[in-house]
Amino acid sequence: MKKVILSREELHKGTLILVNERHGITCDAPGELTNVDADIQLERQTAVLLEELMREIGGWSSIVPVSGWRSRAEQQSIWDSSLRENGPEYTRTYVALPGHSEHQTGLAIDLGLRQEHIDFICPAFPDTGVCGQFGKRAADYGFILRYPAGKEKITGIGCEPWHFRYVGIPHARIMTENNLTLEEYTDYIKQFDSPLHPYCIRVGGRAVYVSYIAANSAQTVVEVNETAPYYISGNNVDGFVLTQWRNFGSDLPNTDRCNTAGKAVVGSANYRYAGKRKV
Repeated sequence: MKKVILSREELHKGTLILVNERHGITCDAPGELTNVDADIQLERQTAVLLEELMREIGGWSSIVPVSGWRSRAEQQSIWDSSLRENGPEYTRTYVALPGHSEHQTGLAIDLGLRQEHIDFICPAFPDTGVCGQFGKRAADYGFILRYPAGKEKITGIGCEPWHFRYVGIPHARIMTENNLTLEEYTDYIKQFDSPLHPYCIRVGGRAVYVSYIAANSAQTVVEVNETAPYYISGNNVDGFVLTQWRNFGSDLPNTDRCNTAGKAVVGSANYRYAGKRKV
């Protein structure tokens, strides 16, 4: 086993960080950014998975990227502009406070139906046609609909059918199958509070084990089996989420607990990882 030492700063990094009104973003410079359009950027792996999904459904013929990564200054400008043009109630419903916007992570993308006029704040994104296909396939590529209808009191943001957040596979699958927002998932996964007692899900013929590790005051030590891919993300609240990939029958906890309902079809990037940490 290998010991991984995590600092308090790493609590605020990773694909599973919760960013909302209560939990702000601590860093305005995400990892490597790459263009998905002439002036729209996303975190590299997010862009790769988005491109794979769009290729799968032929999405770019009918869907356009509207907004990706934003600096704090840009988010402030959008907030101020919306206050002037739309008033405080509309702005609080559809625009995140500067320093509390998912767009500052590089992990979020606003998409719109390709048409002559596109509303920058509330682009049209119906649940039919290619847009509907995107929504149905999103979880298989690591994306969730971040602000669904009926969850406004939990997320603090109005329903936004155009706003998708990359959280990675299998977390998007778990959230979608259990109808969980990221806020709810952050709490839900805490019951699996040890690598010896993980949540297990079957993805692409492999067992994926997810567990929560509470953060210590100075640094947190996590033991992992370095012979297989793993990924550790902070949750931006109080701990870390450890994700480990294994073939069935390997030396991780009992696979009988695996959620085997449904058959996921995932993009090839599901198993793309750097070294022993999946990205």
